[in-house]
Amino acid sequence: MNPLLQIKNLSVSFSNVLAVDDVNISIPTGKLVALVGESGSGKSLTALSILRLLPGIASAKGEIIFSAEGSPSVNLLNQPQKLLEQIRGNKIAMIFQEPMTSLNPVQTCGAQVMESLQKHLFLKKADAKKEAIKLFKQVLIPNPEDAVSLYPHELSGGQKQRVMIAMAISCNPALLIADEPTTALDASVQKSIVALLKDLQKTMGLSILFITHDLNLVADTADEILVMYKGQVVEQGLAKNILVNPTHPYTKALLACSPTPSQKGKKLPVINQLLADAAIAKPTILKEAVEHGPAHAVVSVRNLNVAYRRNRNLFGLGKSPKISAVNNVSFDVVNNEILGLVGESGCGKTSLGRAMMQLIPYEGEVTINGQNLSNLKVNALMKARRAFQTVFQDPYSSLNPRMSIGQAIAEPMEVHNIQQKNITEKVIHLLEKVGLSADQYKRYPHQFSGGQRQRICIARALALNPSFIIFDESVSALDVSVQAQILNLINELKNDLNFSALFIAHDLRVVHYISNRIMVMQNGSIVETGEANEVFFNAKHPYTKQLLSAMAGASINF
Repeated sequence: MNPLLQIKNLSVSFSNVLAVDDVNISIPTGKLVALVGESGSGKSLTALSILRLLPGIASAKGEIIFSAEGSPSVNLLNQPQKLLEQIRGNKIAMIFQEPMTSLNPVQTCGAQVMESLQKHLFLKKADAKKEAIKLFKQVLIPNPEDAVSLYPHELSGGQKQRVMIAMAISCNPALLIADEPTTALDASVQKSIVALLKDLQKTMGLSILFITHDLNLVADTADEILVMYKGQVVEQGLAKNILVNPTHPYTKALLACSPTPSQKGKKLPVINQLLADAAIAKPTILKEAVEHGPAHAVVSVRNLNVAYRRNRNLFGLGKSPKISAVNNVSFDVVNNEILGLVGESGCGKTSLGRAMMQLIPYEGEVTINGQNLSNLKVNALMKARRAFQTVFQDPYSSLNPRMSIGQAIAEPMEVHNIQQKNITEKVIHLLEKVGLSADQYKRYPHQFSGGQRQRICIARALALNPSFIIFDESVSALDVSVQAQILNLINELKNDLNFSALFIAHDLRVVHYISNRIMVMQNGSIVETGEANEVFFNAKHPYTKQLLSAMAGASINF
């Protein structure tokens, strides 16, 4: 029996730059094939080639043979546009990485699913709406009759991705391409999306090409795994064989970069280091933090509450009842400590962080270095802000695209009127501290990778020598090798500079690795707190146990 899709000797180039080099992939009918690799490895370009969605400046060579049941086999790379339009969304559907940018913000979710049904299945509007509601039920969207009338911004990240899945399966395609469909989603939502796709694969007989940078994510779901590196497939085979007995150094490196319980207190290996040795190097032990006297609280939070009104007017006022986002939270962060804060999306983690940074209204007390921030006037608060900084999730949105990175790092010192004999020298020192170089001073954010931009944001946060830093989902959207580099960097800087930190994330594996203690948050409240090993290995609260069981690849790592 012929495979549903065969990619033969595919090469994709941009001018004289070869991005995909002689790739061969076979996707059998009814199987889930995972395509794994770092950002820039060529995964998405390979997927986009299937539907001929490559940018105009790209050229593709080779063959992509699609053999749908009841139809003659065709090479998608040389088919006319009219035939491609009949195949796209109908025979081959695609789920993209970021649902908010893939969905039309001015159309209801139901209308966007109905559009596909009307175009390909020629359904009348009333019938298309009934079918959309059925699809919403099938992908487990709550209250589907109401959800079809909602706009994308009214749904959570996981629900938006379910809308994308409903749209993708609406015409009963033979092949579903899922391009990083769970990136930046929390562990339980991630698990539910992967489980949903696996269930649809079985019930609908779908073939799925699942693209990801995380081998753990597909550990329990993929039938076959292909590992891609620098535009080439370097290893492929049955999922269990690849995960248990990888043969290529790059596959071994990908598995080694993801934090495991045994790596706590050790420096995470990174791809370049491992490939240079062509073997898994034994992780080096992190140097001990310098002692700076007895433990004392750098940050104290007492009875902190944050509430929002759902319906507000132009002036931010409204009569609707308030919704509690953070509920009576109290904790301390001591000197030279990283306190991890973990929980699902919507549990209140980011609201808590923003309240501590004085970015949103709150009730309660936030004390940093003995100063109660709630009582400070504008000028005093401005002065106190030198002591606390934030590194946000998306480094590109955090940087001004019109400012060079040198200007961006210097800006906090200029705003706070810190007298430096030579600010440029200080900026260069910070760049080198985070692993960048002096000759990058005048470059702009778009000229850097995601991991490099996050290093720039960390350098900017360090510019004022803060005693406390909040890392708000700072590694959640990075691939595993870049994530390992950033986690190593945070550990090294904490030990060198002796700052304290609140590390907010949804991945318990990462939080366990980086943190001294862990707080678990559910529905705005802290439900469990303890030493990192105690919470990770001997969780007491049912919700913490639920988060641990939802971790991708838990069956392999435990």
